[in-house]
Amino acid sequence: VSLELNPGSSNSTQNLLHIRAVDNGSTIHYVWSTIGAPTVLLIYTDSNNTRLKVDWAKLESPEPRGAIRVEPPDRVRYSTALLFTRIFEYKDINNTANFTGTDRKLFYPPYDLSEFTWESARGSMNSSSSLTARLSGVNSTDPDGNFRNGSVTFQVSAYEGSGRDHSSPRLLHSANCTKMEFILSGVRPRGNNSRFALEMVTLEKKAGRKKIRSVRSIDDEYTPTIFEVMELVPDFPNASHALGYFQWKSVAYGDVGGRRADSLPCIMYKPRTLNETLRVPSIVYAFYGEDLADGYNIETYNVSFGIADGDFYDKHSFLGWSALIGYGTPPRDSFSVLVICIMAVALGTPLVLLMVGAMVVLVMRSKRVVPSYEPVN
Repeated sequence: VSLELNPGSSNSTQNLLHIRAVDNGSTIHYVWSTIGAPTVLLIYTDSNNTRLKVDWAKLESPEPRGAIRVEPPDRVRYSTALLFTRIFEYKDINNTANFTGTDRKLFYPPYDLSEFTWESARGSMNSSSSLTARLSGVNSTDPDGNFRNGSVTFQVSAYEGSGRDHSSPRLLHSANCTKMEFILSGVRPRGNNSRFALEMVTLEKKAGRKKIRSVRSIDDEYTPTIFEVMELVPDFPNASHALGYFQWKSVAYGDVGGRRADSLPCIMYKPRTLNETLRVPSIVYAFYGEDLADGYNIETYNVSFGIADGDFYDKHSFLGWSALIGYGTPPRDSFSVLVICIMAVALGTPLVLLMVGAMVVLVMRSKRVVPSYEPVN
């Protein structure tokens, strides 16, 4: 697994992160970029010799079609994209955290992430040990100064093997995925009762669409009180190979420490089909071309953060939410050795006591009672 910034260019001020995961006979390419709206491309190839090629002159031109490609192109077996397009802020005057049920007049103008100014990821990138990079941006048209001391950040991580994150919500990962952590920090809310939601756009070939599914577990060892993992996966009737997925736990955090006391439920809403052509500036055009609607189903969906009667954003001026983007079978949590031992002790101890008690009773009943006196004649 390798992480590279701006492959093929040493002068670009743009951010284009390339994560390359190579296995025996296959390669997964992840391309993260803040050129236009923050976007990640997932490209799976059935060869371990495929390479990402970037035509920087074309990529930074008004017509970027073909600027990003994988060679040889006939080894590409699957690809998808995920765009982070807008941040909604609304006034939750009744403290209900009801994003879809809030009157539209209580919404502030959304923040268009394609219009943000993004810092170079070069200073934050670690391509040797942790395989991480940070994409931080501010609203380029900020007349009210809401971003004077704040920013929007996408913390990107890659993995060389299977394991579990040290930070909350302790996501289980493999080398086949990359992690995104969405952070809203220090941004001044436009009201005293502000809550936020994030809009995303995804695409899938015409033969299939995306669907949301819930995976539940009784084990909350790593994320206390959270028993649900959500997944956005392609729904192909006759898929003959693995596909991409987007996976997250249904929790966000209102403090940088990620403590249980600062956990916030997050709700993902059913995808909605875009009936018009996608008009958001993004690297998807550099890879797929301009006629996306002809070959792909484009859907948009929202995730909102907060709980009824809970704290508002201005308490800590922080919001953090993590998710995995990967290829193949999404990671599944299983009971750890610790939990298995606790369950064995909790269930086994009463059973052992019951068995010992039964044996004692049987032994006592089997003994003959010898009288201590001679019977009267």
